[in-house]
Amino acid sequence: MMYEFDFSSILGALPILGHGMLVTLEITLTAIVVGIVWGTLLALARLSAIRPLAWLAAGYVNLFRAVPLVMVILWFYLIVPALLSDVLGVAAGSDIRMVSALVAFALFESAYYAEIIRAGVQSVPKGQVNAAYALGMPYSLTMRLVVLPQAFRNMLPLLLTQAIILFQDTSLVYVIGLADFFGAAYKVGDRDGRLVELVLFAGAVYFVLCFGASLLVRQLQKRFAT
Repeated sequence: MMYEFDFSSILGALPILGHGMLVTLEITLTAIVVGIVWGTLLALARLSAIRPLAWLAAGYVNLFRAVPLVMVILWFYLIVPALLSDVLGVAAGSDIRMVSALVAFALFESAYYAEIIRAGVQSVPKGQVNAAYALGMPYSLTMRLVVLPQAFRNMLPLLLTQAIILFQDTSLVYVIGLADFFGAAYKVGDRDGRLVELVLFAGAVYFVLCFGASLLVRQLQKRFAT
């Protein structure tokens, strides 16, 4: 007997799915902002002439790039509650799962952004850096006004591509029971006995959003190539 599809339950599930999408977007945007800021500092530390600083930054990047994301999420789900209660004195009623996911994704993604930014910094011609030094500009001002603006322009397509991957990876928060968009779709489908329909719908939404973002990245690459 063939399976009979019934997508009628999706309409009633839209409020729950919408809340799940907000969770997904919150994790994604937080990880992007924190990841780029912290990743920039890590990238500059890796390029630093101070050996201990460069080694520490390299160790951080290599650690997070060598460990599966799902394991990092579980690590912070076990560590963050104790940190919040014992060190920061946060009440036990806080949403530990959300805080854990935000911390895990932000710190994990910063390792990948650090490598992208490091490559972007190294893509800036050394002649421009030397010219800035010749004009009497200190290292910090040279990086802020000369190197980083050009580096971010060169690596913008890669940053956006990593953001797309991050958006997809947020579905891994299911391991700590957090209801992101995919998790919400799965729970509603399981509750209503329409798991196939809800998972297909969730996959279609991911495809439309990620494919649209990929087209944007292609347009930016063509624009920067000219």
